[in-house]
Amino acid sequence: MLTPELVEQIKRIEIVAKHLVVDVFAGEYQSLFKGRGMEFEDVRPYFPGDDVRRIDWNVTARMAAPYVRRYQEERELTVMLLVDASGSSDFGTEGRFKRELSAELAAVLSIAATSSNDRVGMLMFTDTVELIVPPRKGRRHVLRMVRDLLVFEPQNTGTDIGLAIETASLLLKRRSIAFLISDFIAPSESYRPALSAAARRHDLIAFDLHDPAERELPNVGIIALEDAETGELVWVDTGSADWRRSFEARTQARESEKVQMMNSLGVDRIPVATGEEYAASLNGFFRRRARRRTR
Repeated sequence: MLTPELVEQIKRIEIVAKHLVVDVFAGEYQSLFKGRGMEFEDVRPYFPGDDVRRIDWNVTARMAAPYVRRYQEERELTVMLLVDASGSSDFGTEGRFKRELSAELAAVLSIAATSSNDRVGMLMFTDTVELIVPPRKGRRHVLRMVRDLLVFEPQNTGTDIGLAIETASLLLKRRSIAFLISDFIAPSESYRPALSAAARRHDLIAFDLHDPAERELPNVGIIALEDAETGELVWVDTGSADWRRSFEARTQARESEKVQMMNSLGVDRIPVATGEEYAASLNGFFRRRARRRTR
C-alpha cells in the first residue's frame, strides 16, 4: 500500500536525485560510461600502434600474421543495480537507515542512466535472490524501483553477495554497468571469485555503505547487541576499554581485507556513510575515473 508518507518520501528522493543528476553530475555519467560498452564486430590486420591487448591470438595463429579485434560502440547500455536487502540494511544511527540510503543512491544512478537513454534494472538480494526487476527505461520504471527499495519485505535476512553477482552475470548477456550497493558485512573470500569474474566481464562499481556505530561503539555501559541477520543476541560491556579496542581492531581488519581485495581486482569502491551527504563521494568517484581515462 502506498501511504501518503511513502508517496512523499518517494517524491523527496526523486527531487534530490534529479537535482544531483542535472545540477551536480551533468555530463559526468555520460562522459564516463558512454562508449565503454563495446560489441565485437570483426578482425583486421594489426598496425603499429594498435593496443596489443586487442590481438586475437587464435586468428593470428591461423593466419600466421597478427590480427586485432574490432569493436563497435553500443548506442545503448544496460545498467544493473545489485542491492543488498539483508537484515543489516535496516540499521542506522545517523538520520537514516542503510535501506533508505540505498534507495537514494539507486534513484540517482537510475535517473542518470535513463537521462542518457540507457536501460536500468535491479536485483535485490539477501542470502537468496529476493526480487529481479528487468532493465527498462523511463521515469515510471525508476519510481517503481525506488518504491520497491523502500517497501519490499525480503523473505530472508542473511547475505550472499556471491550468489547475487553470479545471478546478475547470468542475466546480463553483454558487457554492462553493474552497481553493487551493500554494506559488505560478509567474509570477503565468500564473494571474491564471483566479484573477480564479474569485474573482468562488466564495469563493476561497489557502493560500500556503513554506519558510524558499526565501526566504533561509545561507552554506554552494558548493552545487548543483536545480529540483524541471524537474530543472535550478545551482551557486551562497552565500558571495557579492552573490549572496545578489540571491537575496533576486528572491524578495521575486516575493512582492510575488503579494501585490499577490491583494489586487487580493479573494482572501484565508493564508501558512503548513513550520516554523510553522498554527493561528495560520487564527485570523488567521477574525478578518479576521469583522471584514469586521461592517462
